[in-house]
Amino acid sequence: MTIHIPLDRKAFGSTAQILVKSEAFTVTGWTYPSGVMAVAIENTRGRLVVLPFMGQMIWSAVFDGCNLRMTSIYDEPLPSVDILGTYGCFMFHAGLLRNGCPGPDDTHPLHGEMPCAPMNEAWIDINADGKALTLGGVYRHVEGFGSRYDAYPSVTLRDGQAMFDVSVEVVNRGGKTMDLMYMAHTNYAYVPDAVFVEPFGIGRVDVRTSVPAHVHPTEQWQNYIKALKHKPGGLQKLDAPEMYEPEIVSFLRDVGVDSDGQAHFFLRHPEGAAFYTRYAPIQFTEATRWVLHDPDYHVAGFVLPATCDPEGYQAEKRKGKVRQLKPGERAEFGIHTGFLNAEEYRDELKTLNRNQ
Repeated sequence: MTIHIPLDRKAFGSTAQILVKSEAFTVTGWTYPSGVMAVAIENTRGRLVVLPFMGQMIWSAVFDGCNLRMTSIYDEPLPSVDILGTYGCFMFHAGLLRNGCPGPDDTHPLHGEMPCAPMNEAWIDINADGKALTLGGVYRHVEGFGSRYDAYPSVTLRDGQAMFDVSVEVVNRGGKTMDLMYMAHTNYAYVPDAVFVEPFGIGRVDVRTSVPAHVHPTEQWQNYIKALKHKPGGLQKLDAPEMYEPEIVSFLRDVGVDSDGQAHFFLRHPEGAAFYTRYAPIQFTEATRWVLHDPDYHVAGFVLPATCDPEGYQAEKRKGKVRQLKPGERAEFGIHTGFLNAEEYRDELKTLNRNQ
C-alpha cells in the first residue's frame, strides 16, 4: 500500500522542518528568503531539492559529493513567471503549449509556461516497501478561449541510488485539440575534459547555425560553428571552454537504441564517474545537446530529450514538430537520469554491451 502525504504550504517556514523520515529517506521543507518553497529528498547517496509549488523544477542535485547542477548567477530560486527570471536550476519541465527560444514571429516566453507554473497541489508518495519515494503534484492550466490541461510532474528517488526518475503526464481537459511541445530540460554541470558517450550511436548531428535573440556571437564563435557544421561530431570532449561562449546547440538525429528501445547518453568524467540519462525515443522523438561556458554560466546539457527542437513555436510548427493532443487524450514522458560512480559506470556499459 502506498503512503500518500499531501503537502500544505503552511508547513513551509523559514527554518527547515522534517516532513517525512524513514529508514531510507529524509524529507525536509522550508522557504527560501526569496519566498520560494522547497523540499529536499535525501537518501544515503545524496539529495534532490525540488520546488513543489513552482513547476516542480528540480533546483539542485548532489550525489556522492558531486554537484550535478549547472553553474549560474543564482544562489537560490527566485519567484518568477518564466524561466529567465530564475535560470539556475538542475532541471525544469519545458513546454507545454509552447517551447524553445521564441523566434521573431513568436510571442511566448522562453520554454513556455510550465517551468515556473504555480502548482495547484503537491504531495509525497512512499511505496509499500519504503524503498522508493515520489514527489508529485498537479498544475491545472486554464485560459479563457484557449487551452485547458492538467500536468502531473513527478520525481522518484530510490533507496541507496544516485539515479532517479523524472516524468510528466499531460491530460487535455479542454473540448478542442491542444498543441503539445515538451522537453525534459536537464542542466548538468560542466565537467572539464569530460567526454560524451553514446553506446548505441547517433545517426546524425546538426549544429544550430541560427542565432536566437539572447545569443551575441563573436567572430571566434562563428568560425567554430562553421567548423562544426562541416564536422558535427567534432565536439565530443569538453576541452575548449573558450569556444563555448556563446552557447553551442546541436540536434541529435536518429539516436541509437538498445533491444528494449531505450537510448543511453553519458557524460564521462576524467576520473571515471559519469552523468547518465536514459529515455525512450518513442516518447521523445527529438534530442538536443547544449553546451555553454561563459563568465556566469557553465553547463553541459549532454542530452535534452524532447518532442521538438527548441527553436520556438512558429519554427517547429513549420517543421511539423508541434504535437497535437485530442480532447481527453493523455501523453506521458519520462527519463531516468543522475550520477554513476566509476564502478557503476563500468557495470552499466557492460550491461548495455550485452543488450545490443
